[in-house]
Amino acid sequence: MKIFVVGANGQIGKQVVEKIQNQGKHTAKAAVRKEEQLSYFHDLGAETALVDLEGSIEDIAEAAKGADAVVFAAGSGGKTGPDKTILIDMDGAIKTVEAAKQAGVKRFIIVSAIGVHNRNTWSDEIKHYSAAKHYADVWLEESGLDYTIIRPGLLTNDAGTGKVKAASDLERGEIPREDVANTIIESLDEDSSINKSFDLVSGDSTIKEALHSL
Repeated sequence: MKIFVVGANGQIGKQVVEKIQNQGKHTAKAAVRKEEQLSYFHDLGAETALVDLEGSIEDIAEAAKGADAVVFAAGSGGKTGPDKTILIDMDGAIKTVEAAKQAGVKRFIIVSAIGVHNRNTWSDEIKHYSAAKHYADVWLEESGLDYTIIRPGLLTNDAGTGKVKAASDLERGEIPREDVANTIIESLDEDSSINKSFDLVSGDSTIKEALHSL
């Protein structure tokens, strides 16, 4: 399969592209925002595309053409204000869902955030972020696409352990970004993850076992 990775220059997206290219089972097309970000992915042998999530659905759809699945791992980042969070984490995600439909891509995996499906868990300090993630997820769930919504806990840069816990509702916990990337890749080949939304933290199960238990 060809996997269209949106937000490829982010910390999770970059690992997804690297792992796909290194494993050789699938191929990646890395979607990035800036011209200077392209060379890194060219060196991996990945296809690339310049994609502006504040641009048109049609432009995103054109870049996604020929892909078999979309991975949306983009985010506005912690240093931007609520306006960018709404434009990227919500509207950018929604536009990418619509672009996937226009491009005929049926499979869609999105990186969300733990607990955003439950308003009672939203933090007052970042309520805009939780709302943005929540409504992007709802849009994907109602899109008719074969979706997987991964809601990881607090992200760390520790080495992945390959052991996770996945369920519809979990207490907040940590998880290495590498384990999130590996869960994304495993989900591409696991039908048990289709049309599933789940929280994800470090745990005792292998990723395959965790996905099968959903």
